[in-house]
Amino acid sequence: MDIEGSPMNILMVKLSAIGDVIHTLPSLTALRRLYPDAHITWVVEEAAADLVLHHPHLDQVLIFRRKNWIKQIKAGQFSAAWQDAHTFLAKLRSRQYDLVIDFHGLFKSSMIVFFSQGKRKLGYDSLQELSGLFLNEKIPEDMNKHAVDRYLDFPHHLGATMVPAEFILPVNPEAQAKSRALLDSYSLGKKKYIAVNPIALWDTKLWDNQKFAQLADIISRRLGIPVVFTGRDKESVDKITSTMATKSINLGGQTTLPELACIYKDALAIITTDSGPMHLAAAVGTPVIALFGPTDPARTGPYGKGHTIIRADLSCSPCLLKKCPTKKCMEEIMPEQVFAALERMIQGKPGTNHFQAKQ
Repeated sequence: MDIEGSPMNILMVKLSAIGDVIHTLPSLTALRRLYPDAHITWVVEEAAADLVLHHPHLDQVLIFRRKNWIKQIKAGQFSAAWQDAHTFLAKLRSRQYDLVIDFHGLFKSSMIVFFSQGKRKLGYDSLQELSGLFLNEKIPEDMNKHAVDRYLDFPHHLGATMVPAEFILPVNPEAQAKSRALLDSYSLGKKKYIAVNPIALWDTKLWDNQKFAQLADIISRRLGIPVVFTGRDKESVDKITSTMATKSINLGGQTTLPELACIYKDALAIITTDSGPMHLAAAVGTPVIALFGPTDPARTGPYGKGHTIIRADLSCSPCLLKKCPTKKCMEEIMPEQVFAALERMIQGKPGTNHFQAKQ
């Protein structure tokens, strides 16, 4: 409640990407515990909207269709872009927010803060992309923390009790039914399987397709466990499965985010690049084997216990570069090393924070 006794209005701004939105979910839970009667709104971009739509702790979700507006403008559809943007702003400004929290910390999120009519505008003391221009309250941004813990600094600053991070995804019976029907269509039934996500947004985060194929063949031959590939589209995964000597399942492009969460939840383990699906698997409690190269697993690795990170022990890693002429940090990870980590995981041996690829 605010000082006048009416429900408090809170606006959360975390627009993208999939992994970052997942990292913010524990902060939503903490805010709901701290303000049980508050009306909480989340602004998010379309790509990650399914992660928060119909969330039990949210009262409203506003979808920021920025990328669609840009496409419309480039296509000369100025009126359509303006009308859509005007409708979004009208919805944003229809409520007087007592508290606005900018979890994103970039120029695009700062503009939402500016237009929000918020009284208390909270964000990081960083000036990245001038994101702090419209804030009236700031906290330090500790980049040595994992992103989940860094975002939790906001509810802790507001007085929330420090408890273990809790990832709550919207319950979606339709997604559960569709994911089960999809698995049944490949005769998996109640069989356990290994999920593999070979996709990543950065070129430097990708592992060689042939190595993914070799790894999947090793799993099939030595463990006799089905391998289920996921990804944005079928064609990208086909480049891997077409070179395999054994059979696998390609679900690329066949699932929504809620359906993918169900697929991962039923998996024995997931082997993945540093990507949104990696964080989704960790959020639903599935053990993750993550292949890391240019990024820092201490900051953006799979959150929680029981996961294994495999990375080459190179002085240049992490570099945070999206382009690299050699991609040596990913090239030095071998299929046998990943399989060894999977065997340990299946045998119930503890996951390790770092499993260095041998030189």
